[in-house]
Amino acid sequence: MTNRMLDLSHPVKDGMITYPGLPPPAIGSHMSRAESTAHYGVDTRFHIGRIEMVANTGTYIDAPFHRFEDQPDIAGLRLECLADLPGICIEASAGRKVDVGAFDNLEVNGRAVLIRTGWSQHFGTERYGKGHPFLTSSAARLLAEQGAVLAGIDSLNIDDTDDSLRPAHTILLAAGIPIVEHMRGLSALVGQSFRFFAVPAPVAGLGSFPVRAFAILNNQAATAQGQRTL
Repeated sequence: MTNRMLDLSHPVKDGMITYPGLPPPAIGSHMSRAESTAHYGVDTRFHIGRIEMVANTGTYIDAPFHRFEDQPDIAGLRLECLADLPGICIEASAGRKVDVGAFDNLEVNGRAVLIRTGWSQHFGTERYGKGHPFLTSSAARLLAEQGAVLAGIDSLNIDDTDDSLRPAHTILLAAGIPIVEHMRGLSALVGQSFRFFAVPAPVAGLGSFPVRAFAILNNQAATAQGQRTL
């Protein structure tokens, strides 16, 4: 059947709140269309935009440098870990903790492992920042040991933000597994076969940066591993 693309990212908008306590992006013009008429021919106009934001804005990816100073930054991420990855998406909307049982009998080696919690429905609201689902340290260790290439979640954070040690980030990024947070639309991927993409601009010296995360869904019959609801 015909493949189709699914956008899994929140649009970045002026003044939006991604993570409580972090400043929102400020989006405007460096040169407006009206101002550009002084530089170009008659009826030739351009807009040059300007954005000021923290790197953790919208749907973004964490590189190992986000946690470890001597590890690859955003520019150092290999495309093989970001694009055209075989993906698997699990349903984990029954509770806050996504533990090892969520991955029973699943093949995660070489895959982008996405966790659908449903928490993205609260994005942009005060509710989004409180009591969000997260991956346990045991589950993060399982993904690292079993060779996952990338991990993603549609929640505020892949860690419990009440735990200042951030074990999931520590375990996954130490294993060289990038993390995509603040995703949306993952319900369409549960039980499906798809390829996953989350490529940031190659900005040196940063550990996080927004991505346009998307999946190419091949519309094949649901795979057995995605049919369970947790």
